[in-house]
Amino acid sequence: MLTGLRGVGKTVLLEELRSMAEERRWMAAFVEAGDTRPFRTLAAGALTSSLRAASWRHRSSARLQRALGVFKSFSLHGSPDGSIAVGIDADRVAGRADTGDLELDLCELVTELGEAAADMGTGVLLAVDELQALARSDMAAILAAAHQASRQRLPVAVAGAGLPNLPALLMDVKTYSERLFSYRRIGTLDTDDAREALERPAEALGVSWQPAAVDRVISDAAGHPYFLQLFGKLTWDFAPGPDVIGAEDASVGVTWARRDLNANFYGTRWQRATPAQRAYLAAMAAEAGDADAAVSTGRVAARLGKTHSAFGPCRDQLIRKGLVYASGRGLVAFTVPGMTAFINSLSD
Repeated sequence: MLTGLRGVGKTVLLEELRSMAEERRWMAAFVEAGDTRPFRTLAAGALTSSLRAASWRHRSSARLQRALGVFKSFSLHGSPDGSIAVGIDADRVAGRADTGDLELDLCELVTELGEAAADMGTGVLLAVDELQALARSDMAAILAAAHQASRQRLPVAVAGAGLPNLPALLMDVKTYSERLFSYRRIGTLDTDDAREALERPAEALGVSWQPAAVDRVISDAAGHPYFLQLFGKLTWDFAPGPDVIGAEDASVGVTWARRDLNANFYGTRWQRATPAQRAYLAAMAAEAGDADAAVSTGRVAARLGKTHSAFGPCRDQLIRKGLVYASGRGLVAFTVPGMTAFINSLSD
């Protein structure tokens, strides 16, 4: 389970896991939660192409044919017209993964796929991004399926990514999730890694960064991977070249990058909030001061002159929009770094 704020590279890492699995010819699915469609539909759709490829490679495997038939039963509850399983040449297996109860059905599907993978000498990967956006029942189904596969020692891997509060959410759903997964917090890059991220791609193209230029970008990005990527890109775009990036180039690149962040990274999030929600966000930012620290929901409510319970619906809506997250009991924080400073600057 990969956790961290937005823009630190969780999705990229999860995609890399999927790519590694597919290189080994595993049956792999990448699901992005938060879609309005049911999780069953998303999971079935994500598995389809990988299962088609497996069925072509292992046409003689009776065990795989049965698993494909169970997959058809599973997918029909998400797509009664059978459109998800188009291209899966197998007869539906009735009585398996077709109860309509996602937790039971996903456990049975994962078991069937895991047993088929063991028979073929491959594996199964279910990768789920934005896990915290799932309904509690969907989380329960994923955890139960992972737990069952682990108990049965099947070659099944479940990987996920989400905001920093994901471990607590999963543990609240199934207490055994604490020992079921390896949790990795993804954060900022240290100075050496940030420097390498800027210099190595440039060196491959015969371009060098002057020390002052690298230092400027690293300092302003503060180790945040997305900021480092954006600042580096715009510095590259605006540098006249041909083969050296100087301090002035970095200054121009950072200036334009900050304009881009304000308009497209922070600004779009701010615009998604209603006036009442913006008032709550502004109170959060004022309470946090100059830091991106978690703040007390009670103190935020007090700033707005109302009781803590009065802002429960507003806070929940902001969480669903992905603008804030509950970082602890009675605490709330922004999901993106620098949001505090952006909001406070609006009142300057």
